[in-house]
Amino acid sequence: MNKHIVCIASEHKGNEFLEAAHEEGWDVTLVTRRKLLDSPWAWTAISDTKIVEDDAQPVDYVRAITNIAGSKCIDRVVGLDEFDVITGALAREHLQLGGMTSSFVRRFRDKLTMRNIASRAGIPCPAYAPAFNKAEIDKFLAEVPAPWIVKPRHEVSAFGIRKCHTAGEVWAVLNDLDHRNNWRDHPSQFLIEKFIEGRVFHVDSVVVNGKVAACGVSQYGTTPFNVSHYGGVFTSCTLPHRSKERKQLEVMNRALMLAFEYERGVSHAEFLQSDDDGQFYLLEIACRVGGAYIANVLEHAAGFNLWREWARLETATEEHPYVLPKLKKDSAGITLALANTDEPDTSHYADSEIVYRVKKPKHVGLIFQADNAKRIDELIATYTERITNDFLEIAPVKERYDD
Repeated sequence: MNKHIVCIASEHKGNEFLEAAHEEGWDVTLVTRRKLLDSPWAWTAISDTKIVEDDAQPVDYVRAITNIAGSKCIDRVVGLDEFDVITGALAREHLQLGGMTSSFVRRFRDKLTMRNIASRAGIPCPAYAPAFNKAEIDKFLAEVPAPWIVKPRHEVSAFGIRKCHTAGEVWAVLNDLDHRNNWRDHPSQFLIEKFIEGRVFHVDSVVVNGKVAACGVSQYGTTPFNVSHYGGVFTSCTLPHRSKERKQLEVMNRALMLAFEYERGVSHAEFLQSDDDGQFYLLEIACRVGGAYIANVLEHAAGFNLWREWARLETATEEHPYVLPKLKKDSAGITLALANTDEPDTSHYADSEIVYRVKKPKHVGLIFQADNAKRIDELIATYTERITNDFLEIAPVKERYDD
């Protein structure tokens, strides 16, 4: 009888994971929200589907998965989206399956916990303070020069971040949150942190037996904060393999995995290099695949797809242990933006280095591959301008706070 993996997806993502698990000979059950049922899932890889309501809470997913176990034994449970990671852990705990526990996984979801673990391990972080005690907050604001940001401890990307230039602005944000009178927006759910101007990098890894077996090191063009708050074209490109920045980030990333005691899976870590002192600082780390088609970029640059490697790690057994694919050292990058039309036509974009075109409604995106980083930089600059002129749509963002 085939082994059985249950995959939780509260957003439409992870088709490569489903396909790879199926290719390894496992039965795959997808648990997703009702409104996503008509999404283009990799149906040939899916053995069964379980639907939860669109407003389902973690307990609803756990109950649905427990009901699945009533008729078919489950060997693995995996949460594919950022918000599914803890839900998957809760299901594993309830069914007494192996894998990371919910308390362990929370260190990858709570930015305050991230800061505390990293700081104790000597990994630099921006100066920060929890929003617990008024006297300690005032002390932080008096000692750490402005500007600061107030950021959610548990949200993803740059959503919900407020940039403040005076102590009064910080307190205005915290008081506004407190007056909402709900636990999700309680001030204690936020972190106060020094705002550092600089370049943002990300390191995306395959971790096996507590060690980084493979990783891609990339730099964002326009930072996620600016894209999410002010619109524009998202860009990211891999760093040259011999660059000083790449080597520094690889060292920090290995130290990060050790500090977080991460044994097996994939990770997405973001680092900021300060314009003032050149120091790298940890922004965040997640135990899942990074968004914005990063997995596809690395597949073309380095020869591994994070979704597929994650699935192969989850389905590995003593009889069929995980084997890392052959790696390569090309360069790749992406330009991605919201489009002002449902199905943007990019057929007039004809450079030979275009190796992937994003096929998603109201999105326009291109992935480039070349044997040198300079050519990727040129293509990103060219197509950022062309996409801006041809297709750019700026969507309103929740809780936008201007400088």
